Amino acid sequence: MNLGAWLCFEDEAGQGLRPPEGRTWGRRGHTPVVPVTAAGTKRVSMAALICTKAGHRSQLIYRIHLDRGPAKGRRKGFTETDYARLLDAAHQQLGGPVVLVWDNLSTHVSRAMHELIAARLWLTVYQLPPYAPQLNPVEGVWSHLKRSLANLPKHSLDQHTAVVKTRLKRMQYRPASSRASSPGPGSTSNRRNLGR
Repeated sequence: MNLGAWLCFEDEAGQGLRPPEGRTWGRRGHTPVVPVTAAGTKRVSMAALICTKAGHRSQLIYRIHLDRGPAKGRRKGFTETDYARLLDAAHQQLGGPVVLVWDNLSTHVSRAMHELIAARLWLTVYQLPPYAPQLNPVEGVWSHLKRSLANLPKHSLDQHTAVVKTRLKRMQYRPASSRASSPGPGSTSNRRNLGR
């Protein structure tokens, strides 16, 4: 059945101030050393959607969450409310119903998230099977992003966040780099429906 809906894959990732290691050029016998700031648990959390629909350009929609370190009662990463805001923004931007495919993160399958999903009649949700990152094209966005951050020292969380936002913004305007081949319709048959 054609619902006229956008098919959206969601995933999240995080990156601390210590950059991913990567290869680079250097003089023989002189290993390049990149000074880094290993400032405890400070990190940038990212959640992104790759949205596709026949006859439309695919879209990358993302949100950033800053974790400035441990604080009593503060949750690390995205909450159910944060995900609901991301989905509401995507629905408004895309202008149509959304079929969402995401993993089994505890926040995705919590009672609060079930209630938020049930309140959105335009949203249908499917769970990916456990341990199946190869089925989620957003994994390619994180791979591309982290390769671009390799060996790049950041001295503060704000500086790091600015670099991450710049890289993601570039991917938004170059859809070929943010698009990965989406799994075919047959591969969703074993997914659990959380919606109606």
